[in-house]
Amino acid sequence: MPDIHAEQSQENVRMCVTTMVNGCVRAITVEPRMTLLDALRDELAFTGPKKACDRGECGACTVLIEGRRALSCMTLAAMHDGQQITTIEGLERDGQLHPVQQAFIERDGFQCGFCTCGQIMSVVAMIEEAKAGWPSAATSDVTRPFTVADLSAAEIRERMSGNLCRCSCYPNIVDAVAEVTRRS
Repeated sequence: MPDIHAEQSQENVRMCVTTMVNGCVRAITVEPRMTLLDALRDELAFTGPKKACDRGECGACTVLIEGRRALSCMTLAAMHDGQQITTIEGLERDGQLHPVQQAFIERDGFQCGFCTCGQIMSVVAMIEEAKAGWPSAATSDVTRPFTVADLSAAEIRERMSGNLCRCSCYPNIVDAVAEVTRRS
């Protein structure tokens, strides 16, 4: 017969996780199975990452972990002790929008705005990936170095394919990305 008391005590297990979120050290106590998305929203009150599909299919919960894009609904908060996490709330600097945020406004890259935070976080990471020379499935010649200038509409669509927009703002999102890459 299983020990009921042991099962009950395991249900109450919590652990301290200390991360750097948007440039500020944050210490929270979470259950080991709490997702990063739930920790960000429920424990730290960052509402930018959205809880939509809750299974890694839509990209609305995209954040940066150590500078790389990640679906916060698919990773546990406990896995990121000591790591740097950036949400949409951490992009602006001194009251100035991030260039990607500004381009989304100028190019009307959103309608309802629900997916916008995840889209923008994905674009920020995508640009850094391109700067690092990472090819994609749409890259025609992987033998030559990839640059930001190589971010064609096809490349942008491929690299953003993990972020869904229910309002179908895809042409405007591609225009916003193209605009911000022209400026950089």
